[in-house]
Amino acid sequence: MAGAGRVAVVTGAAAGIGRAIAERLAKDGFKVAALDVAEQTGGRDITGYRADVSDRAQVDAALEAARSELGPLSVVVANAAVALQQPFLEMTLDQWNSTLAINLTGTFNVVQSALPDLVAAGWGRVVLISSSSAQRGAPNMAHYAASKGGQLALTKALAMEFGRTGVTVNTVAPSSIDTPSVQKKRDAGKMPSAEQMATFIPVGRTGTGEDIAAAVSYLVSDEASYVTGQTVSVNGGSFIG
Repeated sequence: MAGAGRVAVVTGAAAGIGRAIAERLAKDGFKVAALDVAEQTGGRDITGYRADVSDRAQVDAALEAARSELGPLSVVVANAAVALQQPFLEMTLDQWNSTLAINLTGTFNVVQSALPDLVAAGWGRVVLISSSSAQRGAPNMAHYAASKGGQLALTKALAMEFGRTGVTVNTVAPSSIDTPSVQKKRDAGKMPSAEQMATFIPVGRTGTGEDIAAAVSYLVSDEASYVTGQTVSVNGGSFIG
């Protein structure tokens, strides 16, 4: 199997896209360290760890526990994020800072804390879960789009810096994915229904966490060793560019 007993860290893994990624990587043979700020259930080859990615001490403690229980880390999937809506002129500095602290600094925390294991092994995969909002913008979500844009730049910088070490760094940029958090926004009247959204998507449906997990599965495989510094857009054709 692709994972061959390697250890993969997935953040934001309690639900939605993160949970789908954790389950797919476990199916691929990885031992998965699933980090989340919320309580979560485990699963076959999935071990949960409680950590707020914006808190470096919590991240370091969780990854050290994962190393002790599962072994050296080989894969990092930085998925944890918040996606709040707020008009730019009404946005507070605290709202801006908290979004970047989780989405961008949280990515920095987990990748920097895990990366020495990957470099030491001469093999590793880093995948950042960004968003089409970073590629085309998002009204009322400037803080979110900016944080996700930062991930795109970080991907390219790390791919160049670590290219000779056997570590690849890539991004997956989802769009129109059905998750529990999206459903909450629909229930609150802040988003159209899945059926309405599907009319604007060339493939005729919204995406699933499993669609994103499939892309991640490829990027963390041995077969993807010549793919680095790239953004893979998984969006059903809803944004082509």
